[in-house]
Amino acid sequence: MTDYHPTLYWHSIDDGRVICDLCPRFCSLRAGKRGACFVRQEHNGEVVLTTYGRSSGFCIDPIEKKPLNHFYPGSSVLSFGTAGCNLGCHFCQNWSISKSRQMDTLSGLASPEQIAAAAQQHGCRSVAYTYNDPVIFLEYAIDTAKACRQLGISSVAVSAGYINPAPREQFFAHMDAANIDLKAFSDDFYHRRCGARLAPVLETLEYLTQETSVWLEITTLLIPGENDSDAELDAMTDWIADKLGPDVPLHFSAFHPDFKMMDKSRTPAATLLRAREIAQSKCLNYVYVGNVHHDTASSTFCPHCRQRVIARDWYQLGEYKVDDSGHCQHCGGTIAGRFAPFKQAFGRNRIPIKIAPS
Repeated sequence: MTDYHPTLYWHSIDDGRVICDLCPRFCSLRAGKRGACFVRQEHNGEVVLTTYGRSSGFCIDPIEKKPLNHFYPGSSVLSFGTAGCNLGCHFCQNWSISKSRQMDTLSGLASPEQIAAAAQQHGCRSVAYTYNDPVIFLEYAIDTAKACRQLGISSVAVSAGYINPAPREQFFAHMDAANIDLKAFSDDFYHRRCGARLAPVLETLEYLTQETSVWLEITTLLIPGENDSDAELDAMTDWIADKLGPDVPLHFSAFHPDFKMMDKSRTPAATLLRAREIAQSKCLNYVYVGNVHHDTASSTFCPHCRQRVIARDWYQLGEYKVDDSGHCQHCGGTIAGRFAPFKQAFGRNRIPIKIAPS
């Protein structure tokens, strides 16, 4: 039996269809039909959410796994997602969840209040809406963020940023940090490989940096021969430097063959390091590599004195030279981000948990 939860962004048209206004797809739904995301459905002349209160699982992770390197480094985050996605990426690394069309994927049941309480119980500083894109379960995510905020727990959105302006404003009003997945810097790539468009994602990035206090980091998965050319990386990092500024951390992550792109090879570490050099040449202050082991390119360096201030070995933190207010302990320069008194890092473990329904 599917539970139907009211949604906020839709309108009806004269022929009986309803139009979902959540994302730039504007799915047009006849009676009983689902949108491209799978989880928003026409029901009794409205658009409803079919996954409210249902999760594909709950885990406690290091915050660096999101990846967020400048949002309370070393802290733990309770992570969860639902099912479905409003993009159709051929290279999806979480396709068993984001492309799921089976409701039995959603084995975990939990109210927003139960999620917030579990995060508090396990000592998590934040809750992450992740695994699949949280914009498609906007109502569930917002209610959970509200419950978290009442307990002093932050909310983190891990998203592709493919959302329309009105829901974007409401959704991110309840978020404290976001990692936005910038798939490429080519509208052709977005169209061919994701079934989407680049412009709305860029609008989300500009909105977050210019009109909110949400802490933002960006991740780009580099796929050999698809989005890793010097020309594209030049254009992307120029745009980030110009539109977002030098202090937005940028993560270049390694692709592995998956889903509908099994014919592509893994991304060489040299490609990630070349991308990092290009970004640094544009005076971007915090550029990282992911899915490969490289202690230098995973660590944080002060942009003022160039000394290492946070050492990382995968998700394990080592040397930590940032004071409680976010200043380099070598030179006193400001390190961009959100910081708090640091005692001990959570570590690299991923800990699945159960949240018992009431």
